[in-house]
Amino acid sequence: MAAHGDAEVKPTHVGKKKIVAKRYWDDSTEKKGREGREKEQKKEEHDEQKNTLEGGMPYVKRKKGEDGRKKGISGKMDPFPGPAPISKEKLKKFKRGGNKKMSSGTRGRLKDSLSRAEVASNLAQNQAARYDLLLPEDAGFLEGDEDEDTCTIMQEDIADAVDITSGSKYFNLSLSQFGPYRVDYTRNGRHLLLGGRRGHVVCIDWQSKQLKCEMNVMETVNDVKWLHSEAMYAVAQKKWLYIYDSSGIELHCIRKFNDVLRLQFLPYHFLLATASATGFLQYLDVSVGKEVAAICTKAGRLDVMALNPQNATVHLGHPTGTVTLWSPNQKEPLVKMLCHKGGVRSIAVDKTGTYMVTSGLDRKLKVFDIRTFQPLKSYFLPAGASCLSLSQRGLLCASTGNIVQVYQDVCNTPVKKPYMTHRVRGSVYGAQFCPFEDVLGVGHAEGFTSMIVPGAGEPNFDGLDANPYRSVKQRQEWEVKALLEKVQPELIGLDPGQLGWSGTKTKYRHWDSTLLLR
Repeated sequence: MAAHGDAEVKPTHVGKKKIVAKRYWDDSTEKKGREGREKEQKKEEHDEQKNTLEGGMPYVKRKKGEDGRKKGISGKMDPFPGPAPISKEKLKKFKRGGNKKMSSGTRGRLKDSLSRAEVASNLAQNQAARYDLLLPEDAGFLEGDEDEDTCTIMQEDIADAVDITSGSKYFNLSLSQFGPYRVDYTRNGRHLLLGGRRGHVVCIDWQSKQLKCEMNVMETVNDVKWLHSEAMYAVAQKKWLYIYDSSGIELHCIRKFNDVLRLQFLPYHFLLATASATGFLQYLDVSVGKEVAAICTKAGRLDVMALNPQNATVHLGHPTGTVTLWSPNQKEPLVKMLCHKGGVRSIAVDKTGTYMVTSGLDRKLKVFDIRTFQPLKSYFLPAGASCLSLSQRGLLCASTGNIVQVYQDVCNTPVKKPYMTHRVRGSVYGAQFCPFEDVLGVGHAEGFTSMIVPGAGEPNFDGLDANPYRSVKQRQEWEVKALLEKVQPELIGLDPGQLGWSGTKTKYRHWDSTLLLR
């Protein structure tokens, strides 16, 4: 008989679940498990491919040290952590105006939008200063030998010394039958427009010397001007203002603009400003073909006109020696300055809108600071200057009779002698520097002369604004974008920076007007 401890203990069925027999339709669990394993396997293969470099080397994730700096592949610490520092001089070069303090009465939503705009402006400033190293070209100037003045160097010598492409930019067009000629370049510096006093109008691609159109309008031509692109241009003829396309086909005859003497085009506003012999300053919106403003200046004949490219104000010179600044929003001049003792002959404004150069019948050449409206420098020219033009790099062209003189850095330092000198065949009637090129175009009584002026043009261009190498498709896309971003003429004023400023005076004036309405 077996002992009590040796007896076998049989497990009970209490607490056990009965295993249900599998059916043929119940195999979803196996499928789910199989699909999950396949997904995990594919994910592992994808991660391995992602972490492998192009050369087949495995990607090693960098670890951080105790001070938070990342370790390299070799395990060493980065000696120069973070982005490279930017010098203050470069930041100052790309500064887009000062930061304006907001008053306590400014609304919260306006504060947020202004702060975001300020952050975006600072970011753009830092990126522009950082990418300044990538600009491929530098501006240079003409340097002579020892005891040699650069003004004695002839254009033929410069054309022979430079390469073939640059040497071909010096040429003469003999057009003695229909002169003198007015000159205008497109904003990208690719196309040239010539307008002869006796009706001759020529449109050419001056770099490739390809003629676009040539015609004679059979009446007096006072001025010519390109519009927003090389597809259209305006011609101020004896009676009315005409618009032509690049093929020479007449598109419009605007009879409201009569006796026009000078033309200026505002590219960001799509406005064509005209000055007439009857003393009227008129603005034409070329995007819709309507007259925006017609201002009677009450100053007589208007044959001296310039445009400030920074704030889009128009500068007019008068026989009384005064210069007036105009906006299409006011019937009175914004500023009236007495610049010369005699009549004003020509005006030029630099691209930053800071300096204005004027010449008068008193044979004086004066430089003014537009910010303070005070004269900075005054020069005496023996025969005066009949035509002025400022380049993108600050060179000044002053023509006297048939002599063209180019001065360097007139606005900042006193100048004793010209930088370059050239004699043309006839009396100069119009002169303009070509954008983004070291070229000065001179229209005179015997035709046209293209001069090489080293250091005149900006060496680097903005491909999204004025691209000399754009195709037809790019020009069409740019035109649509420019029309969508067109600035309204109501925003033209002396200080464009005041548009984003909101002060307490405006708020109190609004409160007073609402109380009066009640």
